[in-house]
Amino acid sequence: MGGYILRCAAPDGKPDCILIASGSEVQLICSAYDILVAKGIKPRIVSMPSMNLFEEQTQEYKDSVLPPKIRARVGVEFAGDFGWYKYLGLDGEFVGMKSFGESAPLKMLLEKFNFTGERVAEVAVKTIATCK
Repeated sequence: MGGYILRCAAPDGKPDCILIASGSEVQLICSAYDILVAKGIKPRIVSMPSMNLFEEQTQEYKDSVLPPKIRARVGVEFAGDFGWYKYLGLDGEFVGMKSFGESAPLKMLLEKFNFTGERVAEVAVKTIATCK
């Protein structure tokens, strides 16, 4: 299906924000999820391994994964932001590389670009505030 709900802290299906990632970045948004839940925020985690396949699904399915009324969204992708804003909307934020050509061991890059669960959680909190 291309995009899936992995976890949702909102039993009513109405999360405060949606965290979207693919591949290895999913573990990063899982860390942010735990931080947000501890703060009383109800996030949803969406794994988006294939935007192309997700686009082939019915609008009903896409809206069930990414409800249009939930505008507080954070996309996480180490490689770049290409294509993400379609799912983040005007109010969403992107956490990822915005430059090209960085090469180093992964741990060094994660530290240099502040790819942490704490940062993703901070961006989510900011986005939720913006959307209220």
